[in-house]
Amino acid sequence: MTSKHLHIQPQTIDLRITLPASKSISNRALILNALAYSPYDIQNLSDCDDTRVTVKALDSNDRTFDIGAAGTAMRFLTAFLSKTVGEWVITGSERMKQRPIKLLVDALTTLGARIEYVEKEGFPPLRIFGSALTGGEIRLNGGVSSQYISALMMIAPYMQNGLKIILEGNVISVPYINMTLNMMREYGVAVDFNNNIIDIKAQTYKPIQYKVESDWSAASYWYEVLAIAGKGQIFLTGLNQNSYQGDSKVAALFEQLGVSSTYQTEGVSLQATGKYVEQFKYDFVNQPDLAQTFAVTCCMKGIPFHFDGLQTLKIKETDRIAALINELGKLGFVLTEPAEGQLAWTGNRCDAAQPVSIATYEDHRMAMAFAPAALINPLSIEEPQVVSKSYPGFWEDIEKLQA
Repeated sequence: MTSKHLHIQPQTIDLRITLPASKSISNRALILNALAYSPYDIQNLSDCDDTRVTVKALDSNDRTFDIGAAGTAMRFLTAFLSKTVGEWVITGSERMKQRPIKLLVDALTTLGARIEYVEKEGFPPLRIFGSALTGGEIRLNGGVSSQYISALMMIAPYMQNGLKIILEGNVISVPYINMTLNMMREYGVAVDFNNNIIDIKAQTYKPIQYKVESDWSAASYWYEVLAIAGKGQIFLTGLNQNSYQGDSKVAALFEQLGVSSTYQTEGVSLQATGKYVEQFKYDFVNQPDLAQTFAVTCCMKGIPFHFDGLQTLKIKETDRIAALINELGKLGFVLTEPAEGQLAWTGNRCDAAQPVSIATYEDHRMAMAFAPAALINPLSIEEPQVVSKSYPGFWEDIEKLQA
């Protein structure tokens, strides 16, 4: 086991950080570029594990694809290969083989795909017999991962009868659905999304030159740094105020935790204000990837919190609710799960571990969310290389705090 020991004692925080490109936008752009048979290379493409495996699969002549721990790639490529003539096998890491994909497979089968489970029913690896899809109308629980919905949406224009998705119940992660919708429109396809019904007629994508913006999820860790430090400023490059990314909400949310944002031509300027709420409550249904950032920030600032809308966290890279309860416990914080999809800290403390070694559970966001806690409490991050999934240069950037 490798570990990275952190004890951050900055002088004055005054940094300029070049953030990685958005993983979410990059992965959608790759699929849309391929569906458009585009001759153009995507500009500012994310250089992370998830994107690399998608690029490799789309550029490969192989029939078998191992996408490792990349959940987005698994879902997007399963749909993409279903409409691509040929016989394909898609597999991944041991954790990936435990992540459910039955909902997507069932939906694709209903729309004319032929897919077999190679090992365990309902889970990867999959054998896909790609062919033209008939399409039609399907009903999906709106509480499922938005990646299933996005995967179906992107291939919908090439279904013979188009696709109508009727989302039932409470629809989660709407910003990710809207991101897919807006990018499809940029590539020349008409999409209607009204009253929880997504309607896409049979049509054709048009090749365009596409540039990916920086990653708002990655930005969240720098907001966290300033919130915990309580002073200083950081400039983050390549971020847009009017972003497709749901996680751009991080800027408004951190106003409550002591960080203000000023938008400029090249990005956003963060300033520590020292103004904090006494208690933090938020429903993360549209920004589930921010939950770890805010849980650690609130604990390190001694701000009790109650989070809702975390239903999807149990099927991420790890069960993130259980992971947060375990690892923040090592820092002396007693978190609870009041109900399904909730996480709370009322101020209860316990004895902290000595020394503190944070397990990352093959989850990049566990490593990055806990790193800023070293501003208060020296700690070690286990398996630090996991950050390569979305932010390969993270540790080099964190080291700039020591300069």
